[in-house]
Amino acid sequence: MSDEIALEGFEPADLDGHTIDELSDYLEAGCLPFDPSIESSPGCQIAMAALIRLRGVSLSLLETEAIDEPARDDSWVAGILNRIGFEAQAGRSIPVSHPSAQAFLTLTEGAVRGLIRAAGDSVTGVLIGRCRLQGDVTVPGEPITVLVDASVFWGESIPEAAARVREAIYAELLKHTELTIAAIDVVIHDVHLSRSLGEDAAEEIE
Repeated sequence: MSDEIALEGFEPADLDGHTIDELSDYLEAGCLPFDPSIESSPGCQIAMAALIRLRGVSLSLLETEAIDEPARDDSWVAGILNRIGFEAQAGRSIPVSHPSAQAFLTLTEGAVRGLIRAAGDSVTGVLIGRCRLQGDVTVPGEPITVLVDASVFWGESIPEAAARVREAIYAELLKHTELTIAAIDVVIHDVHLSRSLGEDAAEEIE
């Protein structure tokens, strides 16, 4: 990924004093030497997990697009990175029930957005962009709408890809949260070439 990509949202205060450059370097070094301030930071862990998933997909896409579309910039990568930064912020506290009246448990909104992104990224042929939770997540039982922007690889059925993303996200939220999900809205904004495309297919797209 280009060093010239402008990143927003990755403020040290949001990542417990670290920057996205530091996290990227830490990943490149194989997370060595062990840094407890990074490993114990929920924000850093959310951001690094998303960076790892994005890197695995974006490298092949960037290689293909560098050949098939020389004039294309990588602002779409910057957009995803920026959103990951914002999503790593803790955000609102989401209540979690407990049998003991003395216990008060919560999930951070950032952690739930991390779950949503991970679930979406697990769907073959899809790259997740922005993730949002619409509604008052601080009130138990309040209907919540999940808003997800995504892009797909060329050749994927957009309706089927969106349906798979919804199913994956709903399964993760049902498993790990007590949110009342009213709807999961998936909007496909872009289509990317994949490395499996031959030259003839690429020419047809142009």
